[in-house]
Amino acid sequence: MNGLKWIGATLGWSFGGPIGAIIGLAIGSIGDAFASGKGGFLLGDGDHPFGSQQSRQGRRPQYEQRPNYRTQQERRDQTTSGDFEVSLLVLASVVIKADGKQDQRELDFVRKEFVKMYGKERANKAFDLFKRVSQQTIPLRKVCLQIQHMMDHSSRLQLIHFLFGIAKADTMVTDDEELQIFTIAGYLGISSRDYNSIKAMFYNSSNNAYKILEIDKSASVDQIKKAYRTMAKKYHPDKVEHLGDEHKKGAEDKFKQVQKAYEQLQKERGF
Repeated sequence: MNGLKWIGATLGWSFGGPIGAIIGLAIGSIGDAFASGKGGFLLGDGDHPFGSQQSRQGRRPQYEQRPNYRTQQERRDQTTSGDFEVSLLVLASVVIKADGKQDQRELDFVRKEFVKMYGKERANKAFDLFKRVSQQTIPLRKVCLQIQHMMDHSSRLQLIHFLFGIAKADTMVTDDEELQIFTIAGYLGISSRDYNSIKAMFYNSSNNAYKILEIDKSASVDQIKKAYRTMAKKYHPDKVEHLGDEHKKGAEDKFKQVQKAYEQLQKERGF
């Protein structure tokens, strides 16, 4: 596809709202960026993705919402690969600047993960858009509330997992980065137990296996087994299959961490 239509073809709800405005500003000089009328939002001022020539002078892109009678769950079920990708681009641009600098190792991690998920051609275009977004001031709370409202819980957990991966790319997660991810998780409606479970996957601690399984060290063997079944179901890759095969790899990583934590406790407890 020409220009940035590679992502426009898969966008749904993220085409509108604060995320749509951010992407519109990031690629405002590229006329063929998106195909209008995709998903729950329509662009104003005709079919041009950023409005008419007159409207683009001196004001932000305007969005007009279609009448929408779907339930919130139905909208979440319609989250697309493109919606997840754009949400990831925007949130990653926030985390990568949390410690006041853009570490090249973190940028390389983002590019590498994009290549792994999308292939080289699409990844290069995604990374170019990522750099454009990174130059903007992101209204974090508004963006996260849009994601929380429109994206299912499993996909939001996957976003947090990826953000920790970015922060850890330079070998350690700084306090500023962790605080930023914690803030994002709160805005996304992620519980503290789910947050700490994913966080534990990126730290070395004697309590990590318990944290990953969301249990206390005092848990009985039966409680450990029950927690494992619960977490294996929560983090199963099939939970994000609606996002496409490109996003199942990260879910598989979480699933493996749950298995590893359970096997560690089996060894320690002797069951």
